[in-house]
Amino acid sequence: MSIISIIIFIVALIAAWQGFYMIGVEQFELVKSYKFPTPKGVFDSFLNLCNDGEILKAIGSSLYKGLIGFMIAIAIGLVIGLLINNFKFLNKTLKPIILGIQTLPSVCWVPFAILWFGLETKAVVFVIVMGTAFCIAIAVDNSIRNIQPIYKKAALTMGASKKQMYFNVIIPAALPELISGLKQGWSFAWRSLMAGEVMTTNLSGLGVTLAFARDFGSEINEMMCIMIIIVLLGILIDKCIFSTFEKRILKKRGLA
Repeated sequence: MSIISIIIFIVALIAAWQGFYMIGVEQFELVKSYKFPTPKGVFDSFLNLCNDGEILKAIGSSLYKGLIGFMIAIAIGLVIGLLINNFKFLNKTLKPIILGIQTLPSVCWVPFAILWFGLETKAVVFVIVMGTAFCIAIAVDNSIRNIQPIYKKAALTMGASKKQMYFNVIIPAALPELISGLKQGWSFAWRSLMAGEVMTTNLSGLGVTLAFARDFGSEINEMMCIMIIIVLLGILIDKCIFSTFEKRILKKRGLA
């Protein structure tokens, strides 16, 4: 899709949004004005947040916590994924538990995080790790299991050692699917970050800013503005990092 097509779509979406406001709120009063945001109101709120520098500080704080939590989750997820992939006992006993825990919403870990770590950055990082690590563990296990057996058989026939098997066969073959798993893991991490920040309002971050806007009666335009920023940041990170890396891997293998 070209940039022009994307711009046209976004403009049409904003026009439809404004049209609904004019008809449903201003003309027929189906919804109260303070309950429904407007494009202009959201843009004005964005300018206000930029003028006092609050939004930049919040973005920086959220990205910092998100990156730390995601890196820890990757390390834990890789270890757990390799363990359940290599040991049948763990695959039969631990994997079902991991799949069950993965279905828990991230907000379920917030009370534990506050109890164990207090209203500190560690609490938010803990929520991110618990909401992400198990997803990555399953992705690691699945990416290795979905490798075509002929690759491993060919490597064994040529006398590959266990170390060579992992670094020269398994990891390169599993990498495309593993990158997709990390993309999904990042989406879990980003949502977990917001869940943690909303509940720990003494810190800084986008989730904290959203919680303050909700609790202290700010205009709905400001809340909508923060939500849009959260969505756009998530998309930007996915497109600039994960999707770019994934395309390079697929292109290198002749799959794209």
